[in-house]
Amino acid sequence: MPEVKDTTDRFVAAFNAHDESALHAIHADDIKFNAPGGYKATNAKDATAYAMTWLKAFPDGKMKVRSEITSGPWVVQEVEMAGTHTAPFETPTGPIAPTHKKVVGYGVQLLRVENGKIAESRIYFDQLEQMTQLGLLPTPAAV
Repeated sequence: MPEVKDTTDRFVAAFNAHDESALHAIHADDIKFNAPGGYKATNAKDATAYAMTWLKAFPDGKMKVRSEITSGPWVVQEVEMAGTHTAPFETPTGPIAPTHKKVVGYGVQLLRVENGKIAESRIYFDQLEQMTQLGLLPTPAAV
């Protein structure tokens, strides 16, 4: 299914270009979107807003696909996210002021493509590691 791979490739390219219009166009109008922290979206506007929250807080933010598996309409991607926190980061518990710290994190996204759009997206990443890298939690003691 080349359409599936093409769609997820366009998503990564739009994310890395910080192209809000392209991200919105790739999300299905009735997308089922879930992310850590209990974030859920059921429309393209809110799913796009989630991505833009990250890109606004990390203006140099980039996503790199480290590995990928495609099966039917599903694509599973292991991703590396990197960026510098230079603007307020809007979170469910309130904004986090810029820390000016570089963050590199890893996660997984499961994407289901339908009619050339992302119809379902589930994102997983280590929130504790992210907060530690931002300097908001103490660094664990070495073992």
